Amino acid sequence: MLTDVAPPPPMVDPYAIGVRDGTGDPHSRGAVIGSIGDSNFVLPPPAPAPAVHYPPTSRMMEGNLVYRVQPEYPALARQVRVQGLVVLRATISRDGAIENLQALSGHPLLIPAALNAVRQWRYRPYVLNGEPVEVETEVKVNFILSGG
Repeated sequence: MLTDVAPPPPMVDPYAIGVRDGTGDPHSRGAVIGSIGDSNFVLPPPAPAPAVHYPPTSRMMEGNLVYRVQPEYPALARQVRVQGLVVLRATISRDGAIENLQALSGHPLLIPAALNAVRQWRYRPYVLNGEPVEVETEVKVNFILSGG
């Protein structure tokens, strides 16, 4: 039986490697390493991060809720007796509609029902300095099985 055995790769001296058109002496030992820091090149300072304007956050928007749709308990969650809290983050628009709704926590069988219901909720707009503004809030939907 014949086997092809590849010869081992040639040995390379990492200190003998130069960089073509580099800043160090390509014929000296450690040409790459020796060239680092020998330059007068100065990096420009990083650009400032763009200003991000987050809407105000309110934990008391529940009092401004004017239309609430009760979530339907998912049949599978009811069958396997899953219950618990689903926490959502939402932006309430200037006209009181729910926008940018995201699940933060909760059982995967309950989250879709909570999202579907809360998307339909309407709030009295949050007013700041006499003007309606967007506001971010947390919404909690608690799923509780009734009866033993």
